[in-house]
Amino acid sequence: MTLNEIRARLQAEIPGCQVDLVVNGSPSAQNSLLIDRQHGLEAARVLRGLELDYCSNVTAVDWLERVQSDKIKSKQVVDGVEKEIEQTVKTTIPGYLEVVYHLFSMSKKEGPVVLRMRTGNRTDDVALPSLTPVWRSAEFQEREAFDLYGIVFDGHPDLRRILMWEGFADYPMRKDYVPPPDDDLETLGER
Repeated sequence: MTLNEIRARLQAEIPGCQVDLVVNGSPSAQNSLLIDRQHGLEAARVLRGLELDYCSNVTAVDWLERVQSDKIKSKQVVDGVEKEIEQTVKTTIPGYLEVVYHLFSMSKKEGPVVLRMRTGNRTDDVALPSLTPVWRSAEFQEREAFDLYGIVFDGHPDLRRILMWEGFADYPMRKDYVPPPDDDLETLGER
């Protein structure tokens, strides 16, 4: 199935499910599907029913707040003469965390189908549904995204740190992470 066919199937089977096709303009042209987090687990179950039975990779991306500039042309009357005026409009896009799943069909030997979900922001709205109940191979990789990015996976069977020690207060893969001085790391490791 093509991504557009999968998208249509998800929207038909899950009322209210928002699925966007994210086009990748790089040479790999590996397009993906962005699923709204409210329907993420339901969408995963539908995808599993489409014989996407193996999740090979789960990773995360930290998207900082950014400003997007768009040029807008409009017609205005200046000194009694109609002229086309070009204005630059700046829009602030809030930051968020994104989880990316790579899915394959082992029986059909097809894939990857790339699935994405986004948090509400980077601070206090960082929960996403765990897809571990659908693909067991996502368990440790979701734990890694929790540990390094701070994404909370609701419904995960064992959500705890996997690389950093308990009590570590930050998320080292976030773009705004500032590592402590080396001498502070030595005393942290002794605790």
